[in-house]
Amino acid sequence: MNERDALRALAADLPHAGDDAAVVGDTVITTDMLHERTDFPPGTTRYTAGWRAVGASLSDVAAMGATATAAVAVYADATFEEEELDRFVAGAVDVCEAVDAEYVGGDLDTHDEFTTASTAVGDATDAGAVTRSGARPGDALCVTGEWGRSAAALRLFERGDDEAVERANDLFRFTPRVADGLALADSATAMMDSSDGLARSLHQLAEASEVGFELDRDRLPVHPAVDEVADDPAERFELAAHFGEDFELVCAVPEEAVEPVSEACPGGLTRVGRVVDAADGVTADGDPLPDRGYTHG
Repeated sequence: MNERDALRALAADLPHAGDDAAVVGDTVITTDMLHERTDFPPGTTRYTAGWRAVGASLSDVAAMGATATAAVAVYADATFEEEELDRFVAGAVDVCEAVDAEYVGGDLDTHDEFTTASTAVGDATDAGAVTRSGARPGDALCVTGEWGRSAAALRLFERGDDEAVERANDLFRFTPRVADGLALADSATAMMDSSDGLARSLHQLAEASEVGFELDRDRLPVHPAVDEVADDPAERFELAAHFGEDFELVCAVPEEAVEPVSEACPGGLTRVGRVVDAADGVTADGDPLPDRGYTHG
C-alpha cells in the first residue's frame, strides 16, 4: 500500500485529515517526518535540514491560507554533536522567522539514521481554511514561485564539489509561501502545496474537487537553475513538473480574481492553465499528464 492509498483507507476514521493540514476550530495543525536516506542528500548541512524540515510543515499551513504561529521538531540521530544540533535549531528558527512564526522547541531521540519530525500550527483567517475540494470548471489554474529548484539542487549535490554543494544547500532552503497563502485565502477555491510535484498535485486536486485540469506547459515558471542541469526541453519539464519537493502553492482562482491576487502575492502568482470538467482529465497541452511525482519511501 502506498502513501495515498493509506490516506484513503484512513479517511473514514480521520475526518480532520485529507488536506495539507487539519483544521480544528480555528487552529490549523500539520506534521511531517523526514529521513536522511530519502530527504537529505549527502552534503546537506544540518542548518539546511532544520530549515527544510520545519519549512515543509510551514508550507502545509500556507496551503490552507492560514497564518503560521509556531513550530516544533524532533531531532533524532546516533549521536548528539553539539555543533550539528545547534545548526539544525538555527535553521528551524530562521525559517520560522521568515514567515513571522516562532520556533518553540521539540524533542531529542537516538536513531541510527538522522531523522526529524516537525509540527507547525497556525490560525485560519475569517475566510476559513482553503481546502483541496472547491475548484470549479472555469477557474484559472495558478501557481506561486518558480519550479524545479529542488530537482536542480539534487543534481548539484550529486556533483559533489564544494561550490555545487553550497549552491545546492541554498536552493534547498525554500521560503514557505505563508504570505502568498494569506493573499489567496479570500479568493482561491482550492489549494495545496507542491511537495509531491505539480503533476501529482493536479491529480490530487482533481480527485478532491471532482474536476479536471488543462496545463499550458510553456506558462509554467521554471527556476533558472533547472536550465543549468537539464539537457533538453523534455528533461526541463520533467524536473519542473514531476520531481516535486519545491513547496510552492498550486491553486484554483476565479478568473476575475487572478490579476488583483497576483499583485498581492510576494512570491509571484502565474496563471498556468484552467479547471475543466472531470471527464476531460488532467492534461498538459492536450496530452494526458501522468500522475507521477515524489514518492515518500
